[in-house]
Amino acid sequence: MISIGHPLVLHNRLLLLNCNPSFFPSTTRRSPSFTIRYSSTVRERELGSELYASAPFPPIKAAKRVVLVRHGQSTWNEEGRIQGSSDFSVLTKKGEAQADTSRQMLIDDAFDVCFSSPLIRSKRTAEIIWGAREDELITDSDLREIDLYSFQGLLKHEGKAKFGAAFRQWQLDAANFNIDGHYPVRELWARARSCWDKILAHESKSVLVVAHNAVNQALVATAIGLGTEYFRILLQSNCGVSVLDLTPRPEGGSPLICLNRLNQTPNSPIAASGGRKASERIILVCHGATQSSTEASVSNSGDLPMNMLGIIQSQKTAELLLDLKVQEAADCLGADCVPRYLEMKQIEYLDVESILQQSNRDATEVSGLKSGWLNEYDDRITSTIWHQSEKAWQSLLSELSDDAEPEKIVVVVGHPAIHIALMGHCLNLTKDWMGSFHLDAGSISVIDFPDGPTGRGVIRCINYTAHLGRWSIPITRSIVDDENF
Repeated sequence: MISIGHPLVLHNRLLLLNCNPSFFPSTTRRSPSFTIRYSSTVRERELGSELYASAPFPPIKAAKRVVLVRHGQSTWNEEGRIQGSSDFSVLTKKGEAQADTSRQMLIDDAFDVCFSSPLIRSKRTAEIIWGAREDELITDSDLREIDLYSFQGLLKHEGKAKFGAAFRQWQLDAANFNIDGHYPVRELWARARSCWDKILAHESKSVLVVAHNAVNQALVATAIGLGTEYFRILLQSNCGVSVLDLTPRPEGGSPLICLNRLNQTPNSPIAASGGRKASERIILVCHGATQSSTEASVSNSGDLPMNMLGIIQSQKTAELLLDLKVQEAADCLGADCVPRYLEMKQIEYLDVESILQQSNRDATEVSGLKSGWLNEYDDRITSTIWHQSEKAWQSLLSELSDDAEPEKIVVVVGHPAIHIALMGHCLNLTKDWMGSFHLDAGSISVIDFPDGPTGRGVIRCINYTAHLGRWSIPITRSIVDDENF
């Protein structure tokens, strides 16, 4: 453990920030992986996961990108009223503004078609985002929000008072929640799977889907093979954007599917509200581009200096982490300034570059822009990364489990491959899912623990890059011609 200055206690939070030289722009050297921490202790977690065995997806002829957007804030969102598939709420002024921000974020993207829920709040969001485009806007009733039957229209405290045990089951065991003779989450998963058949049957390469919180969760989950027990694990904020890439297999059959990003919002994911409140959090920061790599690649070549893009990415990330209020006393984040009140800890299990260097591939780099790039490595490499990452994950949970502080945050700086594996462990998956996730250099992913480090992690966002500004990779960048990007 290396400490710089003294830990700063701020708002009852012990703030101990990683000082990886690759992370702060005071140097151009990318050192081995570190953690940035605010806490600590290892505990085993038993999630009892059952993966979703849905029917295989139909084959596709060409690569397809599907962009999911949740509607903007509605009047019933604002009131805290249970909406379900009812159609009595409309967008608030804030919701209209959120939709317009999404429109601006996606204005230069060439979508071929837009699918929308027919419910007013979603359809209005789609109309704002779609703007003056002349291409099709298709409403599909299967994209409506989850059917919650007798719950719909109730304020949350009313639902608790009126339905008691059923409401508690909805909160704690939604996958098995039953009301009015229905299992809403199970029905939703079946409906989402049906939606995918219609989306994939459309002759288009770039698809926009505007819908709702629960149905977007189900679309993401069914696409990558996760079951109803993952409800509320993949967060969807108002106007949050998620991206899925589907690539045809040479031999035919169900396409390869990769979650390129989850829940990207215009606002900082560090300061964002929404979802259950969590006092423990892990923030995964992918290091910046190195001198051996390009804007479109991730280096496997070990400890190398960052290039200019990597320096910019690191500086932008450092600025974003100011939302943690880690260094109110620091004067700046310029090239000659290192934030104060930092404590650095190195975890050897986070260093995977030496493993990637053992690859038999002729190239020393794998395209960091190509979704599912970990699929290009042989089983020996991914197995080694997976087993090492399990030790790293337990170390991180240990860092979170120190009961000395009420609020704990661990920030981890490392290679995208280790972060993908860590998210897999969070979701209780196997190494076979590693190719189902994508991370770019300089990106941020956030995992919350609303029930503490012994409970399930909730993914707040994956591959967030909006903080990189003009240096970020566009949300709907073409996946057909990556090399020319």
